[in-house]
Amino acid sequence: MSPHPLSKLGTTVTGLLTRDAPRIRTLCALAFFALGTLALALPASAEPVRLKLAYFSSDREPPYVAVLKPFAEAVNRETRGILEIGLYPGGVLGRSYGAQAQMVLDGTADMAWVNPSLTPELFTDGAIMQLPGLFRDLNEATMAHTGIMAATQLRGYERFVALGSFANFPQMIHTRTRIASLADLRGKRIRANNNTEVATLEALGIESVVLPINEIALAIARGTLDGTTMPPGSMVAYGISRITRYHYVGRFGAAPLNFLMSRAKFEGLPQAAQDVIRKYSGAWTARRFIDVYTANNDAALKRFKAESDRFVIDPSPADVDLAEATFRNVIDAWVAASPRNGELYAAMETELASLRAGTIGRGAR
Repeated sequence: MSPHPLSKLGTTVTGLLTRDAPRIRTLCALAFFALGTLALALPASAEPVRLKLAYFSSDREPPYVAVLKPFAEAVNRETRGILEIGLYPGGVLGRSYGAQAQMVLDGTADMAWVNPSLTPELFTDGAIMQLPGLFRDLNEATMAHTGIMAATQLRGYERFVALGSFANFPQMIHTRTRIASLADLRGKRIRANNNTEVATLEALGIESVVLPINEIALAIARGTLDGTTMPPGSMVAYGISRITRYHYVGRFGAAPLNFLMSRAKFEGLPQAAQDVIRKYSGAWTARRFIDVYTANNDAALKRFKAESDRFVIDPSPADVDLAEATFRNVIDAWVAASPRNGELYAAMETELASLRAGTIGRGAR
């Protein structure tokens, strides 16, 4: 009987394997080496880019809850496998509020919450957002900041990408001791948010000094300050409402804020990651800020008015007239100080006219 065809095939394969065994072993070894090399290379190339987001204070405070954490979660969700933003609240990367911008520049953090008023030598055009009497409400102030950042190259921001630009408003005055008018504030020492606010308060006869928000409560408790300018919601968030009882309503200016990222780091990211970051920047972060901060301010002011041991003081007509005249003088003096200031003020007037006409500001697109 003839051998089965499969038997012949088996004999042939066995012969080939026996005869060519050294060559096959060599080829297999090379193949395994190549696969091993590829396996070692793949994890490095597949690892997402990791970024550090710094916040100088507690993870329970409004900036972190309203803007930073939602931003990181949204970007991480959409860039899974490409980008991963790590959150570092509680001052883990640095507790100094005034040092947050420098931390981004030197690479300690890749992005951070920044009060530009604490480093006026860096953000030299910042006063355009600090002028008194410009804005009607928090929504307008924040959208004006968002818009002017998008439309105008403000000096100091060249090395940053603005992921969000905001303005807390209004800067009321809160004191530990009794006040009923602007006259009662003369001789008091009040914390101000920025140098323009210092100029405004001192034009009204009120001594003032710039101080970071996380240092105010201790300064008032120790008696080195009599009070502070601040929107009402922040009074509660930072514990200052526990040691102040008199709340003078006024529009002494806005507190400009920024969420900044290193431009060099941003431009080094894959295009897909850049696109997602831009998607959740600008108007997206501004709307979250507006919703949360407006609600917080409204709730705090309502609470202050309801508590019998607090006094919310509305300015008299004479105080209103005095404040408005002072605001106008401060603005005129600032505009006249340099051609650059005049250009910035004209840009702000354009931004505000657009917002008040109901059109979408350039920064809100």
